[in-house]
Amino acid sequence: MQKGTIDIKTENIFPIIKKFLYSDHEIFLRELISNATDATQKLKTLASLGKFKGELGDLTIQVEVDKKNKTITVRDRGIGMTADEVEKYINQIAFSSAEEFVKKFKTKSEAERNAIIGHFGLGFYSSFMVAEKVEIKTKTYKKGGQTKAVRWECDGSPEYLLEDIEKEERGTEIVLHIDKENTVFLEDYKINELLNKYCKFLPVPIQFGMETVQEPVAGKKDKDGNPKTKEVEKPKIINNTNPLWKKKPADVTEEEYKSFYRELYPLTFDDPLFHIHLNVDYPFNLTGILYFPKAKKEYEMQKNKIQLYSNQVFVTDSVESIVPEFLTLLHGVIDSPDIPLNVSRSYLQSDQNVKKISNYITRKVADKLAELFKNDRETFEKKWDDIKVFIEYGMVSEPKFYEKAEKFALLKNTEGKFFTFEEYKKHIEKTQKDKDKKLVYLYATDADAQHSYIETAKVHGYDVLLMDGILDSHFIQNIEQKFENSAFARVDSNTIEKLIQKEEEAPSKLDDKEKESVKAAFERNIDKQKFNVVFENLSETDLPVMVVQNEFMRRMKDMEALGGGGMMGMGGLPETYELVVNANHPLTGKIRREKDEKVQDELVRQLYDLARLSKNLLKGKEMSDFVKRSVGIIE
Repeated sequence: MQKGTIDIKTENIFPIIKKFLYSDHEIFLRELISNATDATQKLKTLASLGKFKGELGDLTIQVEVDKKNKTITVRDRGIGMTADEVEKYINQIAFSSAEEFVKKFKTKSEAERNAIIGHFGLGFYSSFMVAEKVEIKTKTYKKGGQTKAVRWECDGSPEYLLEDIEKEERGTEIVLHIDKENTVFLEDYKINELLNKYCKFLPVPIQFGMETVQEPVAGKKDKDGNPKTKEVEKPKIINNTNPLWKKKPADVTEEEYKSFYRELYPLTFDDPLFHIHLNVDYPFNLTGILYFPKAKKEYEMQKNKIQLYSNQVFVTDSVESIVPEFLTLLHGVIDSPDIPLNVSRSYLQSDQNVKKISNYITRKVADKLAELFKNDRETFEKKWDDIKVFIEYGMVSEPKFYEKAEKFALLKNTEGKFFTFEEYKKHIEKTQKDKDKKLVYLYATDADAQHSYIETAKVHGYDVLLMDGILDSHFIQNIEQKFENSAFARVDSNTIEKLIQKEEEAPSKLDDKEKESVKAAFERNIDKQKFNVVFENLSETDLPVMVVQNEFMRRMKDMEALGGGGMMGMGGLPETYELVVNANHPLTGKIRREKDEKVQDELVRQLYDLARLSKNLLKGKEMSDFVKRSVGIIE
């Protein structure tokens, strides 16, 4: 038996590590099982190279919880260690790394400290975040397993114990004696939760507990001729050792992709729209599967669904630094050994491999969408309403994606017909140019609420786009800047004659004095804080009074609503509209000629309320008054 002191200069190293890592203390299990997996994989590699000629046997990693004795054990049958290797790797390398880490830790920000954990070999010492004492029992694979097994023990101080023990099987067993602050980890549900989170797809089988399964009884059948079964207790394997993303895309069926999606997201009931299988080994290693889910209105809630792995070990589901922002709305997995297990966002943002991975994923997604559009446009159009949030988000936020996407991004009109950007430009360029030769793209955000305005546009021979998506206000702003000599205008943002001015304004049937008289009648009866009266010289068949909202002001309010807050912290933009009075409508002339102010006011209020009703702005008592007045007029 050997007792010793680890050669470190920093006093109380364990309390510092424990305190610093406390917020992430659950990773101890991930680190220990990752180490066990590495030891097992190394043995398999040595066997394949002929450097280990013994029987591999059962390589399952076992996790055991002894609640009575307050221990957690992680056991593998990998390469194991000799006493010299324990001295080297546990007492010297890992501890000196820990000491160096503590020195650097004192001068770093939290983000920077997170970035360097993985560079100091602290995986094993994460055990002391939850344990008051740690034992290692290990036996090497070398010399046919004839080398003595050893036990190492440490209670979180620089003193340790190293002694020979009897151990039949090769491999390493780590026993954590859990401290009183972390007894939650002695609960089966908690260990199950961590194993499912971090180790679900590790390449070596991991057993935790037992499960009851039905097995057929050889040669026996029930009365219906079906094989008889019996209940059997078997070791419960918690992981899928060969996840779908490790397979070649050519070897995977469509049903397997859907089945794996359900394995990843058991609480999601919709099948994905389609998938993208990532598989690249140069200039970096990357595999994975990304799924396009059916879009939800609450698109923010769909983030953090992509899981990042490093050699099949779960790292994080906050992948904004690796996956472009717009693709964080996708679901799926990404696995790259080029990304360390313990990383911070700032580290990822500065890492060159990560930048290459991000660019690759963007290009791969764009290529897949272009392929779908080219090979089956009809299906692509059917899925457009579900996938356009991803495409629009990408086009707004990633210039490189825009360059590729403008060839397959679609515009849909109120008739339900789809057009590429170039197709739609050709569709409207003969009819929707104004007097200055500018091409005007008319659009609606709510086909029902803006129905009368859409119909008016159609009467003039114009086409109207339906832009009712959650990102369309931003998207319009973006593409308007890229389309040459063009403008977008919501179909209800002004009269159709103003939206697409073809010629000089028609003459007015009212002179300036008469307009002032009519304006005074309106201003007596409207909310002047919200409505500004303007006159337009429209045709007699156009509506007498309309409510419109300035295009710029309305866009700002749409984007403000999407952003979820007051504009510039000042409580939001004011709700203002223009009340457009048609100077040439017969009812406008009737208002001017009416001598009885009471009758005049009633007519004005009726037209004012009808205009507001068409914009869904009439509510409460004003709606009740309008209904009563309308009944009175009919009677």
